[in-house]
Amino acid sequence: MRVALVTGASRGIGAAIAGILTGEGCQVLAPSHSELDLASTASIEKYLASLKGNIDILVNDAGINRIALLDDIKVGDLQETLQINLLAAFRLAQAVVPAMRNNHFGRIVNISSVWSLASRPGRISYSMSKTALNGMTRSLAVELASDNILVNAVAPGYVMTDLTRQNNSLKELEIIKQTIPMNRLAEPIEIARMVAFLVSEQNTYMTGQTIAVDGGYTCL
Repeated sequence: MRVALVTGASRGIGAAIAGILTGEGCQVLAPSHSELDLASTASIEKYLASLKGNIDILVNDAGINRIALLDDIKVGDLQETLQINLLAAFRLAQAVVPAMRNNHFGRIVNISSVWSLASRPGRISYSMSKTALNGMTRSLAVELASDNILVNAVAPGYVMTDLTRQNNSLKELEIIKQTIPMNRLAEPIEIARMVAFLVSEQNTYMTGQTIAVDGGYTCL
């Protein structure tokens, strides 16, 4: 049985990923915020020290998006965004890779964003962190390929999550739909299916890629 560590699995895309991997026979570790606070290096190290056994699959899903224009960005908020979205993902990957090397098998998927491929006002910190995550994905893929450790990123577009519904009125959601060629937002399970393929043994050759799952949004 493959063991998968999925961060950010309490809701939305992360919950869908954890669910589909469980359904496909993986043992899924889905630490709560109290168990693993990605904003805290001490919490990360404590959690890593508590792990028993090897991790075969790592999905870095947890992230934050502090919306602020250039003049309003606080250094502390920027640092926290980079810590959670980028540095924590790096540290988790660094920790699980040695066992993956020993087993000559590993799959790492970083959940990026279309805002790493495009952007909009107020997304400077978020776009910075996710663009860097794409770069980390490529570098790890090149370094780890000979050990059969495949590393990819999935860049979701607009996804119909509870947070999306909270942050947008019905009217705003209708406007967003009109900017997407498929005329709808994604469901979390649609992102999870892509992740499930990437971490499976069916994926034997795809690595170093950032795959946009956005209904064609970035094609416009």
